[in-house]
Amino acid sequence: MIKRIIRILLQIFPRPILIRLSLIINRVVAVFLIGDKVECPVCGGHFSKFLPYGYTKVSGRDNALCPKCLSLERHRLMWMYLNEKTEFFTKELKVLHIAPEQCFYKRFRKLSNLDYTTADLESPIADVHFDVQEIPFAEASYDVVICNHVLEHVTDDQKAMSEIYRVLKPKGFAILQVPMDTENPLTMEDPNVTDPKERERLYRQKDHVRLYGLDYADKLSKVGFSVSQSQYAKEISSDLAEKYRLPMNEIFYFNQKN
Repeated sequence: MIKRIIRILLQIFPRPILIRLSLIINRVVAVFLIGDKVECPVCGGHFSKFLPYGYTKVSGRDNALCPKCLSLERHRLMWMYLNEKTEFFTKELKVLHIAPEQCFYKRFRKLSNLDYTTADLESPIADVHFDVQEIPFAEASYDVVICNHVLEHVTDDQKAMSEIYRVLKPKGFAILQVPMDTENPLTMEDPNVTDPKERERLYRQKDHVRLYGLDYADKLSKVGFSVSQSQYAKEISSDLAEKYRLPMNEIFYFNQKN
C-alpha cells in the first residue's frame, strides 16, 4: 500500500510540490519506522526498514528511501564516496550543486569549508535558477560541481556536460551520476519519442529523454573530462552495504577537469 501511495504521489505532483510536501511528511513517517535493521550514513538514522520508492511498478523497489532525510541508495553511496575518496568535507572548496538533493543541501550548507551554491531550473530550495545547458557563471568558477540524475532530462546533454566542464576550475571535479542500463553498451535515445508512456517504457520515466548505456564515460570524455570509473559499493563490506542499502551494481563516475 505504501509503495502504491508513493508511486501515485510521484506521478501526480510536480517536483517543486513534492519537495515542499516531503519536508512535512517525512518527519511524521520516520516515527513509525524506528528500529536498527537499516542505517542511513547521511543522517545517521536507524530504522526497522527504509520506505519503498519508485515512479512505476517496474522501477519501484522496497527498502530504498530513508524516512528521515529522504536519501536513496545512490545518495548514501555518494555520501560515502565523497567522505572516503575525496577532500569534500575537509578542504576549502567552491561548490555548485545543481538539482540539490534534499538529503544533502542543508548538510552541505552547514560545512564551514564549503562556499556552497545550489541551482535548479525550478526547485524551491535552489539559490539560483537556470537551464544547465546555459550556466550563467564565468569559466573556471567552481572547484566542484554536483549534478546527479539531471542529464537524462536534458535535450542537449553534451551541451550541458560542456557547460559543467567550462565552469569547473582546472583539477576541479564533477559528480554526474545518471540512470543507466549497464547491460547496454550504447545510450538509447530518439528525439522522435515524445509520448510520455513510450518514454516511460523505453527510458524508465515519462520525463526522461534517454537511457544511458556503458558509453556514458565516452560522452563525458568527449567534452574534456578525465573519467575514472569504479564499482565503489563493492569495496564496502557486504554487511555494511546491506545495512546501508547501497546500490551494489552502480558504476560511480569521478570526472575531473585537466
